Amino acid sequence: MSDGTATARPAVESLLRLGDDRLVLGHRLSEWCGHAPILEEDIALGNIALDLLGQAQGLLKLAGALEGHGRDEDALAYFRDAGEFRNVQLVELPRGDFAHTMIRQFLFDAYDVLLTDRLAGSPHADVAGIMAKAHKEARYHVRHSGDWVVRLGDGTDESHVRAQRALDALWPYTGELFAADAVDVAAAGVGLGVDARTLRDEWQAMVTAVVAESALRMPSSLTVAEVPAGGREGRHTEHLVQMLAEMQVVARAHPGASW
Repeated sequence: MSDGTATARPAVESLLRLGDDRLVLGHRLSEWCGHAPILEEDIALGNIALDLLGQAQGLLKLAGALEGHGRDEDALAYFRDAGEFRNVQLVELPRGDFAHTMIRQFLFDAYDVLLTDRLAGSPHADVAGIMAKAHKEARYHVRHSGDWVVRLGDGTDESHVRAQRALDALWPYTGELFAADAVDVAAAGVGLGVDARTLRDEWQAMVTAVVAESALRMPSSLTVAEVPAGGREGRHTEHLVQMLAEMQVVARAHPGASW
């Protein structure tokens, strides 16, 4: 896939947004390796992290090819600073406790299963192929994280309190998932992205249904506006800087090394 026209930049930006969401969230999930509360969940979180990282690899590879500056997926993952990343702030927040991780994962998975469904029909064969596979994975992911939201919310007093605390803390960050700008609109016009505003009602219905089953309380929609968006434009929390320092240290210490 190549494009030397003025449409290339929005397309690259859109692919970076899709890839960076998955790269950063996949890394956050990988931090649970060896630390999950039960062995089965340790394996499950590792597998979901690998799914997301595999999707990120394909998307960043496409972004690099379309950009035409000689950067491959590894260069984009390991040799960009935080200000060059295009992920939403929701995915870069620290993993927190297990309830925090599962609530965050569900909020993202519910968005992602809708997004990947749309992009699986992209007219661009490479994007459609990546997203068709990603959609199959996202259907498992949202079922898995949704089940945990119900178990934690309708579980013990402590799990309920922790899950509610996580939902209240993370909810304001969900607004950025649906803050489409000119890049999103342009990319959607050529089938390389989605105007995420069109996903919001279906996402809200999906989240509301699971939260109701979990006995948790839905946060006020007004709190969404309390956290300024900006991840898509490279404005991030300090947490991403710290995460990248850890994630990129080996590649930057040994540039060009092969294994």
